[in-house]
Parts: sequence; structure tokens; C-alpha cells
Amino acid sequence: MQLEVLNEQGQATAKVDAPDTVFARAYNEALVHQIVVAYQANARQGTRAQKDRGTVKHSTKKPFRQKGTGRARAGMTSSPLWRGGGRIFPNSPDENFSHKVNKKMYRAGMAAILSQLARDGRLAVVDSIGVEAPKTKLLAQKFKAMGLGTDHGNSVMVIADQVDENLLLASRNLANALVVEPRYVDPLSLVFYKKVLLTKGAIEQLKEMFA
Repeated sequence: MQLEVLNEQGQATAKVDAPDTVFARAYNEALVHQIVVAYQANARQGTRAQKDRGTVKHSTKKPFRQKGTGRARAGMTSSPLWRGGGRIFPNSPDENFSHKVNKKMYRAGMAAILSQLARDGRLAVVDSIGVEAPKTKLLAQKFKAMGLGTDHGNSVMVIADQVDENLLLASRNLANALVVEPRYVDPLSLVFYKKVLLTKGAIEQLKEMFA
């Protein structure tokens, strides 16, 4: 598999060989869906909590007499049928939302996403990327010169083999842009961003991770 190498003007000047095991795999939609859903589920925190009828604050006094009112029988206002009553099946703060995904499945799913991005022309390579100072404006100008502007619904994800402090700080305040090292790549970001930019050094690291 060969990927286009872009210059600073966003023009394809050469091609670089990329491993077929990572960038030329068949697309498995079911597997990709599974790892994306698992990633989102594993990011959830089970911190929500609700009260059942035994924990809500209420009076134990019978609200009205048993017979003669024409209303349904009621023993306590904590009933789930009453406003302010407890929940029947309350959410627990220790609820576990995590999904298990085998390492082999995760590597295959990530390779399938990268391969589909390459086929769709959403994946490109640069020799390296960086800015001289930690300024958002400099990185925005670099993206714009390469035709990867982050406005008007466009978005770009940069996977660099090394992210220095200048590049990290310059990218933090850019809307619709993300700069990460290969070890922090996740399936949701790969699917979300419209353009993915790799450095040559990142290709080798991705090969070690997902081949």
C-alpha cells in the first residue's frame, strides 16, 4: 500500500510505502462498530444515582383512609406511582458500563478503519509537522496552507511520532483539530475527523501497534 506524501502547500509530491497489514485490510463494519461502541462505553463513569422507595425522604403516615374516598388504596407517599416517590429500578453509582474487546479484535478493527480512510482519500502523510512557537495562529495558518482548514465543517487529526510542547499548546485551542501520538489514537477520533494526517515516523509506530 502506498500513501501520498504532502508538502507544506498540500500538494502530493511523492508516495511512501505503508504496510498492507495496517493500511490495506478489508473493512469490517460490524467489528468497527463494536470497538467504537466499546470505546464510548468504557469512557462512561457510573456516578449517577437514584433513590428507591426506601431511601426517599417521606412520611410513613398513610396519606388517606383505606375506604370511602373513591381513590386507589395508598399506604405511603414513597410509592413509585406518586410524585416524589422512589424509582422502581434506580440507577446505582457503582454501575459498570464497560465492554470487553479482545486485543486481536481491537488491532483488527483499528487497521480496518485506517485502511478505509486510505481508500477514501482521507489519509495522507507528511515528513514532519511542527511550529516555531506555541501559537494557535501559526498552526492554523499551516493547516490552511495545506488545504486542511478547520473551519466550515472541516476537521483534521494529526498523528505525529513526536508531539513537542509547541505543537501541543498550539493545537489545544484549535476547533476541529486534534494532535496526538500513535499510542493515544482511538477509534472514535479516527471515524470522526474528516482528514487524518500521519508523519512518516508514526507509520512505523502504527505498524508495531496494529499489524
